[in-house]
Amino acid sequence: MVRVKICGVTNWADAKLAIDAGADALGFNFYPPSPRAVTPAQAWGIIRRLPPFVEAVGVFVNWSSDAVMAMARAVRLASVQLHGDESPRTVAECAATHPVIKAFRVDDGFRPAALARYRRAGAFLLDGFSERLRGGTGRRFDWRIARQARRYGRIILAGGLGPENVARAIREAQPFAIDVASGVESRPGKKDPQRLRELMREVEMANREVIRLARNGAK
Repeated sequence: MVRVKICGVTNWADAKLAIDAGADALGFNFYPPSPRAVTPAQAWGIIRRLPPFVEAVGVFVNWSSDAVMAMARAVRLASVQLHGDESPRTVAECAATHPVIKAFRVDDGFRPAALARYRRAGAFLLDGFSERLRGGTGRRFDWRIARQARRYGRIILAGGLGPENVARAIREAQPFAIDVASGVESRPGKKDPQRLRELMREVEMANREVIRLARNGAK
């Protein structure tokens, strides 16, 4: 079953919308240049209202491990996503207290073998490359790369996903989870109810297909 993280949540209304639609996790961006950035107070105001089994994930870009862990404790994050140029050591230090998602921006020079250095990461997020943005780029990359990267760990697929293509992306990449921000927005930081619900319906249908194929393969 492919899990769903809705990233760039900035308000309770959007959080509730995602929860009610069936999201497994919500992403809170602590990268100030992002149009989806939140303050610790804003994040906590949402996280404290989350129901059981919906996880809060903090997104950080080039923070020190001490700063990441302090924020994670302060707002009670379930996991941390390191979306910058963090070293394997930083990942390992953060992993001592919280599950770590290490993000990579996939450009023409990206090679899945780069993931092997980050042995303490609990999952790897692969995102479309942008010189200007760290996450929420809306840019796709070749999903076959994500499928190839599965040998190194759990893969979270991001970049240019929306209701129109998410089912195909799941079939081609076979990820552990998907991460969507701009693909379900009416504007940066504001989720579109219709697109979000459509996305979750498409994921549900794709998951049913995955289960059906697995059962047929087991016969």
